[in-house]
Formats: sequence, C-alpha cells, structure tokens
Amino acid sequence: MSYGTEDVPPTCLAETRWRPGHRAKIKKSVQTRRHFIGNVATGLAGSLATGRAIGANNRIRVGVIGMGERGVQLAREAIACPNTEFVAAADVYSRRLEEAKSLAAKGSEAALKGFADYRALLEDKSVDAVLIATPQHLHAECFVAAMEAGKHVYQEKAMAFTVEHAKLMRAAREASPRNVVQVGHQACSSGQVADAAGYLAAGTVGQVTAIHARMYRNTPAGKPHWTRPLYPDMTAENVAWESFLGNAPARDFDPDRLVNWRLFWDYSGGNVHENMSHQFAFWSKVMGLSIPAAATMTGGVYLWKDGREVPDTMSVSLELPEEILFTWDSGFGNNYPGVTEDVLGTHGTIARGQQIRYIPQRVNRPAGSELMGQTPTVPRAHMQDFLSAIRNGNETACPFELGYRVSVACHMAVESYLQQRTVRWDAVNEEIV
Repeated sequence: MSYGTEDVPPTCLAETRWRPGHRAKIKKSVQTRRHFIGNVATGLAGSLATGRAIGANNRIRVGVIGMGERGVQLAREAIACPNTEFVAAADVYSRRLEEAKSLAAKGSEAALKGFADYRALLEDKSVDAVLIATPQHLHAECFVAAMEAGKHVYQEKAMAFTVEHAKLMRAAREASPRNVVQVGHQACSSGQVADAAGYLAAGTVGQVTAIHARMYRNTPAGKPHWTRPLYPDMTAENVAWESFLGNAPARDFDPDRLVNWRLFWDYSGGNVHENMSHQFAFWSKVMGLSIPAAATMTGGVYLWKDGREVPDTMSVSLELPEEILFTWDSGFGNNYPGVTEDVLGTHGTIARGQQIRYIPQRVNRPAGSELMGQTPTVPRAHMQDFLSAIRNGNETACPFELGYRVSVACHMAVESYLQQRTVRWDAVNEEIV
C-alpha cells in the first residue's frame, strides 16, 4: 500500500483519486491510452528517461511503493544484491514507513525517505527504480505514474487487476520503451525454465494437449488463511484511506479491509491472481502460450466463513488457442498435493514441483529414460535479473508482454466465477465477452 508527499495531509488525497480512462487533476496525472498512443506517434516517448545514467557497475537506488509483507520481502532482496541501495518507501500506513526506515538502515548510506504519497517518491530524481507491491487494484495507477516519471519498474503480480487496467499499463509501457519492466513471476528466472524448454525442444514430450496445475495450502485449525492482525494504531489519522481506495468503490475507513485486502473483490483477484498467475506464467514463458480463448471457473467460500468474498476452494479451466487445456485446482483446507504441474504430451510428461523431471510415455517411448532437472537457480534470481537489465539494457526474464497475457487470463477466470458462466476472449476488440 502506498502513497504520498510528506507535506500533503491524508485528508487532501481524496481529491486525487485515480480513475482509469481519464486524466486525474493532479501534478503527475494519469494519461489515458489515447493520449499515450498520441505521445508515441509524435515521438515524445523517447524523451522519458531515468534521472541519471547507470553503468554496468554503478549503484542502483531503489524505492518501494507498498511496504506490506511483500514489499518488505522485495526490499530485502534488493538490499542483498550488489551495488543496490534501498533509499525510499511509500505507504498509506504510517507504521510501515517507520518499519521501512529501520530496514533500510542496515544497508543504506543515508536515511531512507518515507512518503505517504507515492507520487512524491516518483518525483525524486535520485530514485532509479521502483518496486511496486501495492494491493492489486492499485497496480495500474502506480505503474502508469512510474512510467511517466521515467523509472524502471519491478511490478508485483498479477500485473494488472482488470483488462482496462492492462490496456492503460500497455499504453504507458509503449510510451516509455526505455524503462525496464520486470513482472514479479519469480519462477521465470529459475533454472527450471531451461530444463523444461530443453525437454520440449528435444521432441521427447510429443504433442501437448493438457497442463494440469494444482495449488493447495492448509493452516492450523481456527487460523483462517490470508488473515492478518489489526493493530491499535490502524486509525483514520494514521492511514491515507482515500489513497488506499484508489478507484475502488468509496467506503468508510475500515482497518480490516486495509490489512486483509486480499479477501475482497474490490482490491483482489483472490488466489487466481496470487498464485495461478505464477503457474500459468511459467508455462506461458516456456511454451509461448497465448491469452485463453475461453475460461471457466467454479468454486466458493466452502471453509472460511469469516466474511471473505474471494473463494477458498476453486477450479479453473482455460481453453488455449494452441489446443491445450490448462486446468488449475486450488484450496486452503488441505496442503496435498501442494504446488505442482504436469504437462501431458503424447510421448512424455513434464512433472514440476520443487524439482522438475521428464517421465517418458512407454507406449510411444519404450526405451525412454526419466530425467531430472539439473539447472540451478541462483539466489534472488528474479531481482538480480531486473537489476542486470537496468545496467545492461537486456530484456527481463518476465517482460511486460508476458505479464499482460497472464493478467488477462487471470481476469477472465475471475469474470467467469463472478458471472457464473464461461467467458471468451474477443482478440479483435481485446475484451472479455
């Protein structure tokens, strides 16, 4: 959760609520897709650049927008990387800014700058890159502003909350081609990518017609999954509530929604956006999968009757143009079989979990041998990949285009669940029908 200039009181931030599709009346205004495309056409995109040049060995100064649990994890990863400094943080909740300052003190040359408004962080020319770890409904707002400010961006998953947001983010990306973008699907930087690609390239998997994915977790009895504690200082005085709401429906201050935003449709795509996105992203990268032609999702809140809106038990089916059926089952009441995927081909299976391996289909490869993945994954691989791309100008392991396709697929599943029907993708008009 993010935002703010230190000299702008939270009560004033209601006037700057971001609305997709039109320009907000703020200094760092959000441009619409039409305006962005106009910038490209007139050659203005090339004028957007970071505040300073970065050489191959230069220190990269990083700011984090959204200092919740994931934002803290990303900050720690960045601090642990060579020649990287955590210099600024933005969050709507004052406690998190104080915690961020203590975290940065371990590896920073100077005191960390804390902001209640993320736009002030983006105005700081000393910040080279931002890590965006806000609730999902705020991804597009912060991403577009970061592109306008000329920052390199590590964008947490799922990249976009809705198709409309995805299009706005794409327009901003097109207008800022010099900015490096990494989407936070970490497995795209793992050694398993090379192993899986190798199995497929060898031809020993055969024709793939199905990918079966699963993601199951459990928690101790009486401890609902995803819930976080409320603190006494979670008050309207310590939270820029209007900034947290962004373009979500207006509501009175509610600390439960602030800290447990993952449970509500206004701010979250549920476990589809949280974890199916990771698994679909991995195979989309390895196999070049397209946006699904159709999506169906069923399930419900079967276990945790605690007021949450997003389901705790669900099943998703994605029909892909490649004539592959991607299915994903997930639940929070049992941790078997964990997080696994099976790619089913006529000549073999790729089984992925903590490890990845190839299993031959004896009917077509009677003499085939089982193979275990051998490619290691370096520590903090995804963050290191992002920082390397900034220094060297190469493409990231999970570029914007991959994040875009995955985001649309996830939103199709959510729309299917909410509408209680199969939905389809109109590729011509780029909309869910």
